[in-house]
Amino acid sequence: MTKNASQTLPVALTIAGSDSGGGAGIQADLKTFAALGVHGTCAITCITAQNPKRVIGIQACKPTIVRQQIDAVFAELRPNAVKTGMLFSQEIVRVVAEFFSRRNPPRLVVDPVMVSTSGARLLQPAAIRRITAELLPRALLVTPNLDEAEILVGRRLKSVEDLRWAAKDIHGRFGCAALVKGGHLRGQREAADIFYDGRTELLLTAPFVRGVSTHGTGCTYSAAITALLARGATLPKAVELAKTFITGAISQSNSVKAHSVLNPFWLAPVAGSGRALRRS
Repeated sequence: MTKNASQTLPVALTIAGSDSGGGAGIQADLKTFAALGVHGTCAITCITAQNPKRVIGIQACKPTIVRQQIDAVFAELRPNAVKTGMLFSQEIVRVVAEFFSRRNPPRLVVDPVMVSTSGARLLQPAAIRRITAELLPRALLVTPNLDEAEILVGRRLKSVEDLRWAAKDIHGRFGCAALVKGGHLRGQREAADIFYDGRTELLLTAPFVRGVSTHGTGCTYSAAITALLARGATLPKAVELAKTFITGAISQSNSVKAHSVLNPFWLAPVAGSGRALRRS
């Protein structure tokens, strides 16, 4: 019997924390990569004890082992695109930034995870300064939510027009494209995000899905962008398609032990066929 030729998959890397509840972090990223037809690799930065309601404990990995994980992946499975999530400490940020200062790094998406949905701090204050000084200038895209964008620009954001200003300000300050997510804006009828890369500006909207937990939404959204970049999409197209993807993952969420859980596999037949994700 002749073995059929196996499909060659693109590779994506996530550098992030582990979520013991399986809804966010490394676990969400790897599920999203798989759903979009990408081989997922990982470098774990922190072990967290958490569930859909709260973060109980955090233990950061030593920077040395974080770097060794990245080196191991690049040695045999060089990724087509990389994302960062929870980095937690300035020491971990430093080793990641140093690695991506090398020549010809793959495209980097930074999800500046600072605070969990339940309110737990996931990034030390000193690490915020190092991210802005050393990591964002090396990134292709940063994907802050409303609270994170306010920290990056140093002012309150209360409207979609404020999001537009913030995206342009972040691009001007750090040189990377920005996707400022407005799902937490008050008084809005839709979840509106603004993308700006210095040339292209996109307003991305979707109806709010009531009664569904947003735990893991930011991780899944940025992971989808990373997977689509790994598959060869341009950045504006990857962001646009990822908005469609995360909207579907929310609206098609599953119920697990009385908790709503995002469903990144709602488009699995499309991803599995190797065809590009398309709007319905």
